[in-house]
Amino acid sequence: MGIFDKFKLGLTKSSKSLSSGLNDLIFKKKIDQNTLDELEDFLIQSDVGVESAKELREKFNDAKIDPNKSEKNEIFKIFTKYISEILKPLEKKIESIDNNKPSVILIAGVNGVGKTTTIGKLGKILSQNKKKVAFGAADTFRAAAVTQLEVWAKKINAEIIKSEEGADPASVAYKALEQTKKNNFDYLIIDTAGRLQNKKNLMDEFKKITKVLKKIDSSAPQETFLILDATTGQSAINQVEEFRKITPITGIIMTKLDGTAKGGILLAIGRKFKIPIIALGMGEKEDDLQIFNSDYFSNALMHL
Repeated sequence: MGIFDKFKLGLTKSSKSLSSGLNDLIFKKKIDQNTLDELEDFLIQSDVGVESAKELREKFNDAKIDPNKSEKNEIFKIFTKYISEILKPLEKKIESIDNNKPSVILIAGVNGVGKTTTIGKLGKILSQNKKKVAFGAADTFRAAAVTQLEVWAKKINAEIIKSEEGADPASVAYKALEQTKKNNFDYLIIDTAGRLQNKKNLMDEFKKITKVLKKIDSSAPQETFLILDATTGQSAINQVEEFRKITPITGIIMTKLDGTAKGGILLAIGRKFKIPIIALGMGEKEDDLQIFNSDYFSNALMHL
C-alpha cells in the first residue's frame, strides 16, 4: 500500500462525513447566501474552526464557478486547495544532528492520547537509515508506560533508559542523555508524564527536565512534540493552549485519525497555532504513523 493510500484509508471516516455533508448541502441547490450560511455552519460543526469556516465561505462566495462544471467538484477543489495552503507551511522534517548527537525529542501529551505507542512508532521511523535511537522512560508514574516502551525498544532494536517506578523524571532524562551522548546515539526520545490536571507540578517537572538536559547539552531539547488525540475534537485545541503555557511546543503529532469523523480539527489547530505538524497516527499497526504531507492530507480528506 502506497503512502497516499494509507492517508486515504486513515481518513475514511472524516472524508465520508465531510463529502456527504457537503454533497447534501450542495446537491441540486443554487449556491446562494442561505446555502453559504448552511455550509459555514456545517464546517464549524465538522471542527475545521470558526476562522477557517468563515474564510472558506468567502472563497466559495467569490469563486467564479464555470456553469458547465460540477459545482460540487469545484467546491471540493476550493476546499482542498485551502487546506493545503494553510497546512503546507507546517510540514517539517525531523533532522538529526551530526556534530552534537543525540537530537533530543521531548514528548508531551495527556494520558490516553497514545503517547507511548506513538513514541515507539516514531522511534521506528527515525531508526531507518541505520540511525541509533534510544527511549528515555521519564513517565515514572505509570509502570505500564515503561513496560510498553520496553516492548517497542525490543521491536525496533532501540536502547531504553529507565529507573524504578516513582523516580525523579529529571534524573531519568539526565541519565538518558548522558548515556546516549557517550554512546553516540542519533536520537533520544523522552517520554513524560501527562497529568495536565496538576498543571503546576507538570510545569515544574518540564522546567526541571529541561534544566538538567541543558547541563549536558545547552541546546537540548532540540524538539518538544505534543501528542493529540483527534477523537477529542475541540478539547485538543484546549490541550495545545495549556501545554504551550507549560513548555514551548515545536511540533504536533495527531493520533487516532482513523477513529473519528472530525479530522478537520487538524486544520483548526494548524490555522490557529501555526505549529509544525510532524506526523499523523492513522491506525494501530506499527507502520500506521505517517510523516505529515499536506497534499496527501487535503486530497485524502476531500476524497480527490
